Amino acid sequence: MAKGRKGAGKSLVRATLAIHEPPSGYSTTPGGLIKTFKFDFNPVQLSLSRRANWKVTPTVAVRDGSLPEFMGQEPAEMSLEIFLDSSDKPTRNTVLKKVEALLACCETTAKSSAGKQPSPPWVVFQWGSFSTARFTAYVTSVAANYTLFGTSGVPIRATCQLSLQEIPSKTKRQNPTSGALTARRVHRFVAGDSLQSLAWNEYGDAAAWRAIAEANDIDDPAAVPTGAELVLPAAEEVSA
Repeated sequence: MAKGRKGAGKSLVRATLAIHEPPSGYSTTPGGLIKTFKFDFNPVQLSLSRRANWKVTPTVAVRDGSLPEFMGQEPAEMSLEIFLDSSDKPTRNTVLKKVEALLACCETTAKSSAGKQPSPPWVVFQWGSFSTARFTAYVTSVAANYTLFGTSGVPIRATCQLSLQEIPSKTKRQNPTSGALTARRVHRFVAGDSLQSLAWNEYGDAAAWRAIAEANDIDDPAAVPTGAELVLPAAEEVSA
């Protein structure tokens, strides 16, 4: 672990950023998994914000002011710092590849362009039981600052500032103040797994495998490779 990185970086539960194809049509469920970005070190600081939209109608000065009208809540926003370090293996370009993966979150995916619905990827940020910060979003900005380079000029240490904006969903929330989807998580497919067994363990209904297949763009449920990382939709999404 790099010197000076304390606090959350020591946590055994690692934060993840699952990068997905955008959905087709008007769905609020992310498409197939492109890549799972695993944090080398957990964020030492994470900022969450949400704004309420109120409308106030001006009135004549001599009258009492009008009551404000609530127009709805705006999507949650999150900003965090990602620290990357491969100084223990200075000949590798691990840091460069991870930064490029983050920058690509602001670029249109080839699959969405081919489907006539060009869009950058959707992402799902998760960090253990920190439910308030778990939500589906798109990346609004990425700023990378390279701070250390190997002898060949390849960056081996970087700090990235990442900003996310929640994608509103009609599904139930975890609590009245949270913008998070309730139980959506990522499952790594292991030997002996099947979509039916996952559906039974997750939802108590083996027939719900179709929802898992749809969420991950799986055409053949019998051909899921070992090691594949699958998004398991929230129970409310499956029941809906």
